[in-house]
Amino acid sequence: MEILYEDNHIIIVNKAPGEIVQGDKTGDEPLVETLKIWLKEKYDKPGNVFCGVVHRLDRPVGGLVVFAKTSKALTRLNEMFRNGDVEKTYWALSRNIPASPEGRLEHYITTTERNNKSYASLTEKKNSKKAILSYRLLGSSDRYNLIEVKLETGRKHQIRVQLSAIGCPIKGDLKYGDKRSNPDGSISLMARRIRFVHPVSGEVIDVTAPLPADPLWQAFSNIES
Repeated sequence: MEILYEDNHIIIVNKAPGEIVQGDKTGDEPLVETLKIWLKEKYDKPGNVFCGVVHRLDRPVGGLVVFAKTSKALTRLNEMFRNGDVEKTYWALSRNIPASPEGRLEHYITTTERNNKSYASLTEKKNSKKAILSYRLLGSSDRYNLIEVKLETGRKHQIRVQLSAIGCPIKGDLKYGDKRSNPDGSISLMARRIRFVHPVSGEVIDVTAPLPADPLWQAFSNIES
């Protein structure tokens, strides 16, 4: 577990692909519980440790996750995320190049719980939710293309399904149309940068996650967030 930012009210962790933020039916230890143990040991806290989940990343996704260390911060951060007051930037690797180097995507997303999969449509459907993101092509290596995504909404599997809808499934994401899985089962999507006004101090918090050591990512190490 890598801590990238911490103060009295919030803590930002660089989540590894494969970790879960909250508990699920697998029974694997979630990141929030690992973090509680770490906080308890670091500060020698008696009893239960407060650590609130503000938002989530899919299990295969790596990068920045914000947690609240106080109830005041949790309430305010929840509202900020809900109102779109947090700027979230993601980086994704795809084998394909988008037809336009940049754009804004609007779809209506429906999710089927039976197979845990989301579907994107250009027209509104029953139980669908509007999903909006903007993207731009940041660069290309000899095998892959790096696409930056900024979310305006937060829907289940939104980046994965919307990039797939324009012919750019994320590398290793078999569920949404890539042709081969990654050797370790993860996909090539990371929450690269997060920027927001601190819910208590009012200071601007701007944190960027380091690129994975994988050479596929390091090929883009000269590109700034």
